[in-house]
Amino acid sequence: MDNIQILGYFGALVVGLVLGLIGGGGSILTVPLLVYLLGYNPIIATAYSLFVVGTTSLVGTFQKFKKGLVDVKTGLAFSFPSFVAVYLSRRYLVPNIPDTLFAIENFALTKEMGIMIFFSIIMLISSVSMIKNKKNGDIPNYKQAYYKTFIQGLIIGTITGIIGAGGGFLYVPALVLWANIPMKRAVGTSLIIVTINSLIGFTGDMQTLDIDWIFLLSFTLISIIGILIGVYLSKFIGSDRLKKSFGVFTLIMAIYIVYRETSQ
Repeated sequence: MDNIQILGYFGALVVGLVLGLIGGGGSILTVPLLVYLLGYNPIIATAYSLFVVGTTSLVGTFQKFKKGLVDVKTGLAFSFPSFVAVYLSRRYLVPNIPDTLFAIENFALTKEMGIMIFFSIIMLISSVSMIKNKKNGDIPNYKQAYYKTFIQGLIIGTITGIIGAGGGFLYVPALVLWANIPMKRAVGTSLIIVTINSLIGFTGDMQTLDIDWIFLLSFTLISIIGILIGVYLSKFIGSDRLKKSFGVFTLIMAIYIVYRETSQ
């Protein structure tokens, strides 16, 4: 095993730690790690990210459920439009995106480049959310009609399907705003949605991609060890400061991805 592979597996541990500590952000690390460090193309990387984040979140869901921080009914109800959108986007939308989106003179925006830039935009949104880190008191106390939640679920599911993200950073505020769930329970409940969306989305990839199961399972196992450590450490570390610090890191990573992709 060379140094790059060792760094990659260490990164898998960090992915789990982040999920365990702040309840999201796993895909923000997983996709760039697989693309820029381990050399996978973005299509494979986003697919693998869905499996890693989904499986790791399943373990996190169990941990949160034991603490009474999961609203199973709301999580399952909210996940329906989302997992439909994730599956359809991974099964039909992503494979049918043109290899070249558009070309201007000597510059061509390829499918792989477009996915990574879109991913960086979502990272920017996520970083702003984590840096601002609003408290419960800043959030309106009302419930949204379910048909609106259904439409939002479709939109979020499509976005997370394209970029291979679990979408925890999008689902947590949605659960707080629309389902009127307290923040701590929203984090736990979002893990149900992330688990279902990610794993069902990955089944769409299984029909279109060749999966390296030995690598994927070993990478995921290390991430699971990381989330168990992260959940334990979360008892001793304040999540607010962690989220803001990770938000700054995410902002830097998003800028780096845009630079990396547009300078090729």
